Amino acid sequence: MSKTIIAYRVKKIESIGRMTQMTQDEIITNTKTVMQGLEALKNEHNSILHGIDGTTGSQPSSLQSEQNAVEEKSTLVQKSLEMIELGLGEAQVMMALASHLQMVEAEKQKLRTQVRRLCQENAWLRDELANTQQKLQASEQAVAQLEEDKRHLEFMASIKKYDQDIQNDESTTDKMDKPKQDDPVVDLFPDEENDDRTNMSPTPQSHFAQQVNAGYEIPARLRTLHNLVIQYASQGRYEVAVPLCKQALEDLEKTSGHDHPDVATMLNILALVYRDQNKYKEAANLLNDALAIREKTLGENHPAVAATLNNLAVLYGKRGKYKEAEPLCKRALEIREKVLGKDHPDVAKQLNNLALLCQNQ
Repeated sequence: MSKTIIAYRVKKIESIGRMTQMTQDEIITNTKTVMQGLEALKNEHNSILHGIDGTTGSQPSSLQSEQNAVEEKSTLVQKSLEMIELGLGEAQVMMALASHLQMVEAEKQKLRTQVRRLCQENAWLRDELANTQQKLQASEQAVAQLEEDKRHLEFMASIKKYDQDIQNDESTTDKMDKPKQDDPVVDLFPDEENDDRTNMSPTPQSHFAQQVNAGYEIPARLRTLHNLVIQYASQGRYEVAVPLCKQALEDLEKTSGHDHPDVATMLNILALVYRDQNKYKEAANLLNDALAIREKTLGENHPAVAATLNNLAVLYGKRGKYKEAEPLCKRALEIREKVLGKDHPDVAKQLNNLALLCQNQ
């Protein structure tokens, strides 16, 4: 009996060695086979044990030695049966563990599937977020453009109501006195009894327009705004004229760029408005900027350049800076003599300005 147990243990050890190289399904199959063998061996041992117990009960008590041998066999069979029971218990534990591992593996596969699904949903949400951000940026740009268009339309609407009145004024003026195209130069310095540089009245509308328009025709898109600003400036309503000029300058620089003749025209207008307000420093900066633009875009010998030089000389003369005004006045005279000829009335007026300048020095 002991040889059988030893052989079983040897087979068990060999089986365990082989099981380390098996897959889980192979281990479960072999375990079931071992359990069936153990069940058969258990039944066999139970049969042997019942046979030994029956033999012991039928023998007389005089055969003590044989009875001892039978009891010893019964004890061995009982131990072997206990080992079989232990093997069955271990096999059941292995089966339960295998079942648990299968459940764990199934749950693991389920979790992996959920992780893949969540990764796919996350990627989809990222794409949706990127598309939404692009749409939001496009919407913000559209809103900004609409706001800019709205401000422009509000500005145009604010001046549109004055168009009719200005057109009526222009038609009346045309009927009464047709304006000249050239630049009649306003005297740099009035008579001493009328000279008051600290308290200046607004420039008359006709003189204002002539100083701005000389040598450069106002385009149609600026004519209404130009006339409106001149009308307000001639009335002394600078709080209205200045914002209109600034808004027009901003719109022109956005649409045409800073170096454009229309921008120079609006700079001249704003400079003359500032001059009438005694803001000579601001006016000088604007006139110098306008002069640079006109020289660059129209040429250094253009009549509009001469007009800007004359306005700058007038400004310096009003500030008492006669030495600074003299070269500007001489250059304006040279341009007009070259372009218009020495016998032109504007040349005579420029000569008169230069004479007044020399007289004041």
